Amino acid sequence: MTEPASDAATQPPTGSPEKAPPPAGGRGRDRAQYGMCAFLALAGVLVLLDALGTGSATSSNDPIGPRPVPILLGALLMIAAVVYAIDVARGGRGEPEGGEDVDPTSPIDWRTVLLVALAFAVNAVLIEPLGWVISGSLLFWSTAFALGARRHLLTAAVAIAMALITFYGFAIGLGVNLPAGILQGIL
Repeated sequence: MTEPASDAATQPPTGSPEKAPPPAGGRGRDRAQYGMCAFLALAGVLVLLDALGTGSATSSNDPIGPRPVPILLGALLMIAAVVYAIDVARGGRGEPEGGEDVDPTSPIDWRTVLLVALAFAVNAVLIEPLGWVISGSLLFWSTAFALGARRHLLTAAVAIAMALITFYGFAIGLGVNLPAGILQGIL
């Protein structure tokens, strides 16, 4: 026995993405999305105003000065806001996150949140006296522990490596010296 033609006509073809119906308020009427557009536009305007207020200090090492990058970012933020608003007006909607294995109805794991916050607070206190390599290693290790890592020696080795990589990456790559603390002269 075959299925009626009307049922087959109403079913989307296999493998084709289904379009989400427009919001209940009408086609493309999603105030939260427009709020995000307004936020992007406001951020773009603020970045542009701040960039235009920046002096045009140039030198032989930096002939264009500090203004072009923030002006470009502000303009891109405003363009993104306009393009996003047009998409929302045409009925575009974001799809719910489907790739993460998260249950939005589960309660907040306050233990993890507090352990990570404590790790950052301890890092803020210890970074000057102990230096970045030690405090950063403690930060990386304790954050990994709070998030569920239980291979403590491997986690410690990775944390130390990450702290050293960031220390030398900032010093050599960016010219920013992080505090060496008690390891001054060794690093």
